[in-house]
Amino acid sequence: MKLLCDADFIVYKCCAAAESEIDFGDDVILVTSTFKDAYSCVKRELNKIANKFGSFDEMILFFSDSKNFRKDIQADYKGHRNRKKPCGYRRVINKLSEEYSVFKMPTLEADDAMGIYATQYPGNIIVSPDKDMKQIPGMLWNFDESFTITKEEGAKWHLIQSLAGDNTDGYAGVPGIGVKRAVALFEEKGYSWKTVVDAFKEKELSEEVALTNARLARILTTEDYDDEKMEPILWNPSPDYRIDS
Repeated sequence: MKLLCDADFIVYKCCAAAESEIDFGDDVILVTSTFKDAYSCVKRELNKIANKFGSFDEMILFFSDSKNFRKDIQADYKGHRNRKKPCGYRRVINKLSEEYSVFKMPTLEADDAMGIYATQYPGNIIVSPDKDMKQIPGMLWNFDESFTITKEEGAKWHLIQSLAGDNTDGYAGVPGIGVKRAVALFEEKGYSWKTVVDAFKEKELSEEVALTNARLARILTTEDYDDEKMEPILWNPSPDYRIDS
């Protein structure tokens, strides 16, 4: 059993915490960082994860690529997150690669790389606080509790997120519909692409807008990736796509 860790957010928060400012007055403020503090923070967080599970074969650290294929779907995807990486971010990752297996795929976010790996090599545990990972079948630890997610449950969560949207990632879903309302709607009308499209159309939004949201929401699996071309296969549901029988 391997631990598939979303290390992006761990390195980011530790490097950000290690930053400090020196104000020279006038218009000059210098941001500095201590590499030792940043790296020690990351190691403490990774050791906490290791101690949680005790016995495992390997811990693999997943990171996002600097380019993101979702920006080709929607140019302002995560547009509010364009802040530069904190000081020492890349140096910490380089140092981690000397001690751990570090996994990154061209144009993919860490979530996608974990989703592809977890579905290609089932039986491992995803370690991530991101609710998006509830789309991926298998075991998930979100730092509070563990889940075992079936393929059907993962597919349903994808449709729920397509309707509810995710403001932190910059796609809106259907105005006025959150997760609870989305679940109620699917329970009433069925977990289908038609339910999604109808909900968007009720707000005078097209099927194309619905598909854009669904593609942004979807975490890639091994079925969504072309290994030869090294690029994602965009989700394209049939009109009668339905999860529940």
